[in-house]
Amino acid sequence: MRVTILLIGLFFINACGTLNPQQAKTKPVSHQLFDELLKRYVTDEGLVDYRGFMTDSAQLTEYIDLLNNNAPNDSNWSEDDQIAYWINLYNAATIALVLQYYPVASIKDIGSSIQVPFVNTPWDIQFIEIAGERYDLNNIEHNILRKKWAEPRIHFAINCASLSCPKLRREAYEGDLLQRQLDEQAREFVNDHFRNDITTTGASLSKLFDWFGGDFRKKMPVRAFINQYSDVKISEEVEISYKEYDWRLNDVN
Repeated sequence: MRVTILLIGLFFINACGTLNPQQAKTKPVSHQLFDELLKRYVTDEGLVDYRGFMTDSAQLTEYIDLLNNNAPNDSNWSEDDQIAYWINLYNAATIALVLQYYPVASIKDIGSSIQVPFVNTPWDIQFIEIAGERYDLNNIEHNILRKKWAEPRIHFAINCASLSCPKLRREAYEGDLLQRQLDEQAREFVNDHFRNDITTTGASLSKLFDWFGGDFRKKMPVRAFINQYSDVKISEEVEISYKEYDWRLNDVN
């Protein structure tokens, strides 16, 4: 059974452009609604009970509507509050998108010519509206989160609903907790042997470090970044390879 989440009807204010009167009045919102859902339907292993989310689809829609009416701005929101907002939006919208087509074996099955004509991938589906223009998940990740903030730990926080993605955190991101949360996500991801095999003689890393290597290198070399969090350090002599990405749905069932 498919549950239709009201995605097409989301109207967001452009947080990257000039403030309009409505946007200028917004203040950081509570992410409690999403936090409750994550604690209820995400396991310690980061697997998602999508059938459970279906039973609370009204609460998920209520939370997305809350974000809809309270887009962040540079005037009243701290940087960390803005980043937390966009990460939570990405994760909540991804869950909503999966629910709309559930059951699926992989999020990559969404966007095929059978389900969404003329759309190549689920990240290209323009189901979010910002300032009258439609956006997709790629816009949130690449044109907002990655473009506005040079923060590579974002890659450990946004979840693409697949097994090789960083685990979906069992709590919402909050501005005043963000730095600790991102550090914890980075440490857990780097030391997760399913996603990264790091030994003193070799390192088989997640493709995230290959695909987004430039983001990490803006801070420091990739090896140095990993060594900040890895229990086993990668020396310059250790050869690095990359794991095949597992796109199977991160479904608890």
